[in-house]
Amino acid sequence: MRAISGTTTVVGIVGYPVAHSLSPAIHNAAFAAAGLEWLMIPLPVAPDDGALIVPAIRSLGLAGAAVTMPHKEVVSNSVDALDPAAQALKSVNTIVVEQGGRTVGYSTDGAGFVASLLAGGADVAGRRVVIVGAGAAARSVVDALGRSDCASIEIVNRTAESARFAAGLAPMASAVDEVDAGDCLARADVIVNATSVGMASDENPIPPGVLHDDQIVVDLVYHPRETALLREARRVGAVTIDGLGMLVHQAALQHRLWTGNTADLASMWDAADAALQQRR
Repeated sequence: MRAISGTTTVVGIVGYPVAHSLSPAIHNAAFAAAGLEWLMIPLPVAPDDGALIVPAIRSLGLAGAAVTMPHKEVVSNSVDALDPAAQALKSVNTIVVEQGGRTVGYSTDGAGFVASLLAGGADVAGRRVVIVGAGAAARSVVDALGRSDCASIEIVNRTAESARFAAGLAPMASAVDEVDAGDCLARADVIVNATSVGMASDENPIPPGVLHDDQIVVDLVYHPRETALLREARRVGAVTIDGLGMLVHQAALQHRLWTGNTADLASMWDAADAALQQRR
């Protein structure tokens, strides 16, 4: 990382909490690899203070910010303009401050997910995709896959109303009754765990006996890198993709939005891996 000076361009990551975030390590590695005098810093913002984020970014002269929970929705109501994904999701994970102070909100999560699939050699064209979960991560995936050539998207979730809302984000998407979840998952070409089940635990969100070797199994959880779900998927011969790819690829899209440059993915991967190793 270059020395910090009065000319350093600063971006933040806002959320609560943010001390655990890998984003500063990933982005600062990319800035250094590009030879940019840029710096990302964590900015914890209490849940009730979300409406202050965009005015504060303008006042402090930041070039933008990454946005994480619980502020993605409130920021979408505060910026001057939204990209199509952020508009559809009513959720912003990236703020760009343009010349003149105009703020634009983007959602790079879904596009980062699709990029991680392609990087992992997984093509969803013509495939039947089943997504477990209907929260913010799941919705970004549904929205992005809705612009792909997959044959269908089925959403399995404990709360039927949330599943139906997520399904409304893509023309080929539908909600699946939890009673039919097992059969639905067994017939899937691609399974995506978009829940937090398996994060820092040995839980598996997929019932036993469902996975098989003709499937692609993706887990958006990245801590640990190999979850119980991915271990089981690998055991039966399925193709597996972990959640760190989505994080890195969406960060690369953020880098481009802020700087106009293509990010060095290798440096971002190395930084993400190193940061995760320190947590073990």
